[in-house]
Amino acid sequence: MKVLRRKEGPSLDVRLAALTEAAELGAGRLPDEVVAAAREVAGRAGARRELSLEHTVVALAGATGSGKSSLYNALAGRQLADVGVTRPTTSTAQAALWDGDGAGPLLDWLEVPHRHPAGETGDLAGLVLLDLPDHDSIRLSHRLEVDRLVRQVDVLVWVVDPQKYADAALHERYLRPLAGHRDVTVVVLNQVDRLPPAAVDRCLDDLRRLLNGDGLTGVPVLAVSARTGQGLDDLRGLLAERVADRRSWSARLSADVTTAAGHLVTDPHAAGEPSATEREGAGKRPGGAERGLTEALCVAAGVPVIVEAVAKGHRHRAVVATGWPVTRWLRRFRPDPLRRLRIEAGRGKDVVGRTSVPAASGAQRARVETAIRDVGEAAADGLPGPWAVAVRQAARSRAGELTDAVDRVVATTSVGATRRPRWWRAVNVLQWLVFCALLAGALWLGVLFAMDYLRLPQPPLPTAGEVPWPTVLLLGGAVAGVLIALASRLAAWLGGRRRARRTAKALRTAIAQVGREQVLQPVEAELATYARFTEAVTVARG
Repeated sequence: MKVLRRKEGPSLDVRLAALTEAAELGAGRLPDEVVAAAREVAGRAGARRELSLEHTVVALAGATGSGKSSLYNALAGRQLADVGVTRPTTSTAQAALWDGDGAGPLLDWLEVPHRHPAGETGDLAGLVLLDLPDHDSIRLSHRLEVDRLVRQVDVLVWVVDPQKYADAALHERYLRPLAGHRDVTVVVLNQVDRLPPAAVDRCLDDLRRLLNGDGLTGVPVLAVSARTGQGLDDLRGLLAERVADRRSWSARLSADVTTAAGHLVTDPHAAGEPSATEREGAGKRPGGAERGLTEALCVAAGVPVIVEAVAKGHRHRAVVATGWPVTRWLRRFRPDPLRRLRIEAGRGKDVVGRTSVPAASGAQRARVETAIRDVGEAAADGLPGPWAVAVRQAARSRAGELTDAVDRVVATTSVGATRRPRWWRAVNVLQWLVFCALLAGALWLGVLFAMDYLRLPQPPLPTAGEVPWPTVLLLGGAVAGVLIALASRLAAWLGGRRRARRTAKALRTAIAQVGREQVLQPVEAELATYARFTEAVTVARG
C-alpha cells in the first residue's frame, strides 16, 4: 500500500526571507505603514529566534476588573501582583519564571524589568508568564505597553469576565486582528464562581459565538475561577502542553509572517486582494495597445511626410545623377525634399542635431498621450490598486524622452534612404559617354563646315550606310541621351516607391523599438517586480 506523505511548506527562515523581499519590492508602491509592519515583523522574528528557544512566553491580557492579576497569582502559587477591583493596579508587565535560567536576555528584549521565581516547577519548566497592564486602562502608557507586548509574546491568554467579555474594544482592537493567531491564542472566562452553572454555559456559548465572528474559531475557551481554583488545572495543563512542545515561539512567528504577508496583498482601496481569475489575467503584455502606440508615434514623428519625401527625393537625385547632361543641371535649382528635412548623412557620418520634420500637432500629441495611457491601462488590468497605479506611472515615466528619442531614430533610420544606387554611377558614365559622342559629332561637323566655308579640300568622310558618322554621332548621342534619361526616370520612379516602402517599414520597426524601450520596458519591469512580489508573498504565507 502506497503511503502518501504530506507535503511540507517552506521553512520559517525561507518565509521570513520572502517576507523581507516582498516588503522591499512593495516599498514606494504599497502604503508605508503596511511595508513598515512587514519589516517590523521580519526584524522581530529574527530577534526572537536568536533568543532562548527553551522558554515559552505566555502573557495574561485583559481588561480592568477581569481578575487577570488574581489568575496570575493563582498560577504562580505566590502573591506576586497586587490585586485591584475597579481600578488598574498593574502599571508595567511583570514575569513569573518556572526554571528561568537563561531567560534573562529574552526578558531584556521584552523589556520586562520585574521578574519573580514561581512556585513549584513541575511540568511548567520553561514557562515565562507575564501579567500585562489592563488594555482598557485610562493611562496611555499602559495601553501602549499592552500593544507592544501583545506583538512580541509567544502565547496570548485573554482573560475576560462575565460582564465585559463582549466588550467591542477587546474584539475590534485585539481579537479580530489576531484572527490568524488561533494556534497561539487562549481565551479564559474568569470569575465563573459568581454565576450559576447554567449561566456559565450560556456565557461560554455566547463567547464562542463572538470568537467565531472574530475569525478565532476553535480557539480554546476555558471557564476558570481564580478565587476558588475552578478550571485552574485545565489551564495549567494547557500551558504545560504549550511549554513542552517548545514550538509556540515558531507558531507565533509563523502567524505573524502570514498576517503581515496577507496585509501586503490586500488593496486598501478595494474590498480585498484580487481574485484568482484577476491574478491569472494580470501582468500580460498589452499587444493591442502597443500597436496603437506605434501608430501614434509614427504619425507624430511625421513618418508619412518622410516617406513621401523619400520617394520624391529619390527621383530628384536620380534625375541629377542620371539625367541628360544637357538639361540635368536645371534640376539642381529645385530643392531636395530630404535635404529640406535635414535627413542627409555626411560622408561617413550620421545626422547631427534634430531633423526639420514638422513638429507634431496638438491632436497628434494627444493621440500619443492616449496611446501611452492605453498601454498602462492594459498592463494594469487585473492588478491590485497600488500596483495598477505603479504600472500606469511606469508607462509615463519616460514619456518626456519620447520626442527626442523618436527624432533621433527617424534621422538615423532615414539616412539609408539617401544612399545612391550603384546603377546611377554606371548610367551617369554612360550618359557622359553618349554626351561625348554627341560633342564629337558636333565638333566633327563643325570642322567640316569650317573647311567647306574656307574652300579647303574635304577629307574622306566615313559613313554608316548612307549617313555620315559625324551626323550619326550627333543625332545618335542626342536621341540616346534622351532615351536613357527617360528610362532612368522610370527606373527612379519605381525605385523611389520601393525605397519609400522599405523606409516606412524600417521607420515603423525603429519607432516601435523606441516605444518598447521608453514605454513597454518600464511597464514590463514593473510587472516583473509584481510577479516577484506575488511569488515572495505566496512563499511568506506558507
